[in-house]
Amino acid sequence: MNVGLKETLTIEFKSDKKKLHDEEIIEAVVAFANTEGGDLFLGVEDNGDITGLHNEHSDTTRLAAFIANKTVPPMPVLTELVSHEVPYIKISVPKSTSIVSTSSGKVLRRRLKSTGEPENIPMYPYEMATRLSGLRLLDYSAQPVPESSYFDLSSVERERVREIIRSYRGEQSLLELTDEEFDKALQFVTNVNGKIVPTFTGLLMIGKPERIQALMPTAEAAIQVLEGTEVRVNESFSLPLPTAFQKMSDFFNAWNSEEEMEMGLFRIAIPHIDKRAFREALVNAFCHRDYSVLGRVRVQIENEGLTITNPGGFIEGITIDNLLYAEPQGRNPALANALKRIGLAERTGRGIDRIFEGSLIYGKMLPDYSGTTSNLVKLFIPNSIPDKMFVHMISDEQKRLGRPLPLNSLFILNYLKNTHKATVQEINEGINSDMSRVKVGVESLVESGLVEAKGVGRGRYYQLSPRVYKKNDDTVGYVRHNGIDKMRFEELVLKLVDEQGYVTRANVAELFRLSPSQAYRVLRKLNEKGLIKLKGNGKYAKYIKA
Repeated sequence: MNVGLKETLTIEFKSDKKKLHDEEIIEAVVAFANTEGGDLFLGVEDNGDITGLHNEHSDTTRLAAFIANKTVPPMPVLTELVSHEVPYIKISVPKSTSIVSTSSGKVLRRRLKSTGEPENIPMYPYEMATRLSGLRLLDYSAQPVPESSYFDLSSVERERVREIIRSYRGEQSLLELTDEEFDKALQFVTNVNGKIVPTFTGLLMIGKPERIQALMPTAEAAIQVLEGTEVRVNESFSLPLPTAFQKMSDFFNAWNSEEEMEMGLFRIAIPHIDKRAFREALVNAFCHRDYSVLGRVRVQIENEGLTITNPGGFIEGITIDNLLYAEPQGRNPALANALKRIGLAERTGRGIDRIFEGSLIYGKMLPDYSGTTSNLVKLFIPNSIPDKMFVHMISDEQKRLGRPLPLNSLFILNYLKNTHKATVQEINEGINSDMSRVKVGVESLVESGLVEAKGVGRGRYYQLSPRVYKKNDDTVGYVRHNGIDKMRFEELVLKLVDEQGYVTRANVAELFRLSPSQAYRVLRKLNEKGLIKLKGNGKYAKYIKA
């Protein structure tokens, strides 16, 4: 008899025929808690065969209490006796919000070997910092730098930061402070036993390059510029963040040419990649990377687009699905706060909005985070062809309003541009938002005249309004997206009759997003043509092939 599963990062089997040593159970629980949580199956062999429990492990309540007593802090596991011909126990371990050890002091985590098999291994001190940082329990960037002194900070780099405050309209009051007051205000330094010592934020922002390389080998950055298979630029460096930022921006600006588009008497410049989007993406990479592990922030520029990667996955609570709507939170709060105050980062903490807005306002393909893993954040911004009709529509509406369109509205318009028509439910699923936000956004766009609503009830759907097409001399496009669908109604209804054997008014209403009366008129027309005939009455009425 087999359990029907295989061992993974979150599943482990332990044989109990010869009574598994208690310490092995505790170590497995600790490793699960310090990784992603998971299920420990006691009484199951490595291949999934169920061989049963030792008598001393058959009491689930006692086993759960034993695990809690032997873990620090106590782990609240769920133990379940699975009754088959041969019983076994499933121990469900939650992912811990702190670091867990055995009562004897062992700290372990799980990982996958090169063969794909899981194993439990020690968690080392530097990994603990990474874990705590990812759980937002430790601000690594605010910690003092070991073996560092105030002389490791550069007056030249400090002046560069002051210049950034002037140029990017940072907190002007910072410019009135002395150097030491300035450093303390931005958490560049901290007091350790009466001595002023640089923090990791301070070393990253205004440290001397040679001291950064010596004291923070994890702070490396790299840029690559490719043309086809030819490598035009390939540089790695350990520089203060403002200097590294400027160096990367110079390479980016040299590559990032613009296309001009006429809008009446005016012209609008459309870049390969929006400059503000690049700035926010680069700041995010530096700001949210895990500085406790080796790796580098890497910018790769190629014909297809821009890729920015940084070590350390999303922090706890952030996923690709909720990236746009989760509360702003970072891995390095002290560093993030400094970047905001000097004006280099978005003050609201919503730099991610700028990244997506930079593609949406030009009707381009959206930024893609799908390459992100637990150890790496990967952003790809495609260098796609802009949609000039969309650019016209957004520009005109923003001029009319006297302000930018909300990001939610841009997402809705972009989705309707690509799908031509959709229900609120479909829009909600398509842009991965929440229903109330989508409903408000859609109705607001209907009121503005950019979107029109058709159908009623559950058949109600939305599409870009004819005003948008007419204003952009694309009335043919509007007719194409609407007229052709109507011409195919009869064809699709007959196809449904062939496949299903019959069709109802509800089927037609759902298929074409029509009201019941509109669906009835489509069926009546086919009936009059002698292509289908009515069978039954009332709620049992259906149409079959004539």
